[in-house]
Amino acid sequence: MITGSGSAAGEQITVASDQDVVRVRQLVRTLAVAVKLSLVDQTKIVTAASELARNTLVYGGGGTVAVSRVENGRRAGIRIVFADEGPGIPDLDLALTDGYTTGGGLGLGLSGARRLVDEFDIDTAVGRGTTISVTKWCR
Repeated sequence: MITGSGSAAGEQITVASDQDVVRVRQLVRTLAVAVKLSLVDQTKIVTAASELARNTLVYGGGGTVAVSRVENGRRAGIRIVFADEGPGIPDLDLALTDGYTTGGGLGLGLSGARRLVDEFDIDTAVGRGTTISVTKWCR
């Protein structure tokens, strides 16, 4: 059972500028502290959120980021859902390959974010946009 609770549950940010990416990072850090993630796990989820929010802006043309506290009966965590209505990802396997980049960067965005979280789900189709859901659980 997934429940949303806590003061930062269910907050959504529209991502349309670099400043919005900063707001996503700040919200994720605040909730990571609130659910008592370790400092290492706080850093991991904030880094993943930053990468994925930037992808939402740069490749998806902007979108929304929903951040919520989740519980599975034994432990708390953070779930973040990034959604855009951009062009979609034509070759998901390639996009998830370490070192792959279309933006001239390090190519660690999607694959790096996937390694930093406990759960990673991506739904994308050309012409339909992309939705990525990530979850980080307290240890």
